[in-house]
Amino acid sequence: MRQPTALSRRIAVAVVTAALVGGAAACGPEKNGAGASGGGGAGGTPHKGGTLTVLNRAPQKTFDPARLYTSGGGNIPSLVYRTLTTRNRENGAEGTKVVPDLATDTGTPSNDATVWTFRLKDGLTYEDGTPITAADIKYGVERSFAPELSGGAPYLRDWLTGGDTYQGPYKEKKGLDAIETPDEKTIVFHLRKSEGDFPFLATSTQFTPVPKDRDTGLKYAEHPVSSGPYKVVKNDNDGEHLLLERNPHWSEETDKERHAYPDRIDVRSGLDPAVINQRLAGGQGADAAAVTTDTNLGPAELAKVSTDKQLSARVGTGHFGYTNYLAFNPKSKPFDDPRVRQAVAYAINRTSVINAAGGSSLAEPATTFLPNQKSFGHTPSDPFPAGATGNADKAKELLKEAGYGDGLEITLTHSTAQDFETGPDIATAVQAALKPAGITVKLRGLEDKDYDEKTHSLAQQPDFFLAHWGADWPSGGPFLAPVFDGRQIVKEGSNYNYARLDDPAVNDEIDAINKITDHAEAARRWGALDRKIGEQALTVPLFHPVYKRLFGKDVKNVVISDWTGVLDVSQVAVK
Repeated sequence: MRQPTALSRRIAVAVVTAALVGGAAACGPEKNGAGASGGGGAGGTPHKGGTLTVLNRAPQKTFDPARLYTSGGGNIPSLVYRTLTTRNRENGAEGTKVVPDLATDTGTPSNDATVWTFRLKDGLTYEDGTPITAADIKYGVERSFAPELSGGAPYLRDWLTGGDTYQGPYKEKKGLDAIETPDEKTIVFHLRKSEGDFPFLATSTQFTPVPKDRDTGLKYAEHPVSSGPYKVVKNDNDGEHLLLERNPHWSEETDKERHAYPDRIDVRSGLDPAVINQRLAGGQGADAAAVTTDTNLGPAELAKVSTDKQLSARVGTGHFGYTNYLAFNPKSKPFDDPRVRQAVAYAINRTSVINAAGGSSLAEPATTFLPNQKSFGHTPSDPFPAGATGNADKAKELLKEAGYGDGLEITLTHSTAQDFETGPDIATAVQAALKPAGITVKLRGLEDKDYDEKTHSLAQQPDFFLAHWGADWPSGGPFLAPVFDGRQIVKEGSNYNYARLDDPAVNDEIDAINKITDHAEAARRWGALDRKIGEQALTVPLFHPVYKRLFGKDVKNVVISDWTGVLDVSQVAVK
């Protein structure tokens, strides 16, 4: 679980970057045809037929299921790849649930959730009509270990027994003993530790069935064998133009989650964000039946949209488990004194920070590290209540106790990239927010690559810097463990436990929660752990982003879950 953090952060950044554009607070349409968390989209009954166009900034690269991180790309991969489990394709909080896909259920755990057994549904076939077997899923997982096919979520390397040394089927003479297929419809996974979240991981594309005799290695992405409602008929320039058409052998009887309304999906990528929004607003020709899965509206665009009833009815609102925060190195002065960290927490003016992030339509205040969603275990708390604009008096009181009665000077490191997460605007807002408490903040800007390298290195880590975290699935585990589990401190390589917290009680509680297979009970425990860690002032949560996206005037049945925060193309109709 150490490595996915870098990749998950990049995925979340891709989702957020276009959303947080420009400085002043903006008022966007909170109540529109798409609803508070996605909603039903344009009116009318959805029907099959037509072509859905997807207009995106980032090309759908590495379309091989082994190389995809979770099911990124705005859910496009899940049109071609089915997995053991999948997301519940519903709006908002209902969409954070994991449900069966190829499997009959979400898995049967045993031995303290170290063994997971799945049984496949009847009637599952590929695009050519041949049956899908448990051996194909086993092979699909195994090929994701091949160095040639790197890039996918590496949880399996950490979780599966023997996964840390396995090199994939192209180099190894035998498969992973940790995966058993006693018959054509049964697959069993043996883990080296308890993982109650395994059904969530089984939604990732590494669990896509791949027939061994049709594996073309590095060329597989050009024409993968579809198990979903659509098949790839064109993949130009590494995902820049991706054309999907119906898989005639897909059966809705075995797939209750995907509707597959359009006859074809035409994905066009590498476009400028402003052009995407202009085309969606104009709705001319094919753009009337178009959506975007990675381009948000900025403050200025939202202000314009809010004055146009027709446009405001075509804005979907999404939430994704993501937190922007201030990070400390508690091993260095003055942050080795918890009173100094608490003073910063009391002094912070979240209103000014949110304004710098695009305003209240694009960011919500955060006082807990866990996102404010029930599925993560969010438990409302604020151990250092600063109100909307900061509590300067309380901060000064703590600084005086810590020996800084005449004020304190500190340096905040940030990226020079204009990404409105770790960039100059947020840094400047924090600088101004702490000044009334007598905290003078000097800003240190680093080029984005240098910023990443230094913040993720124990040897070079700044003492005080802007940070952010996004989860790979809606659970407290992938949110808290990589950041606060002492065993995940990486001395050489990318480290995300910036606080260097190695508390046996915290580590033990993480292990205990991982044994729980009841998601609601696990969520309650994650929330309690979040509160306990939060009382140590190891971070100062700032805000959770909100995503606003336009969709075409002929688009119907818009669904945006709190799992991904993006429009689910498997639900959209264009007729």
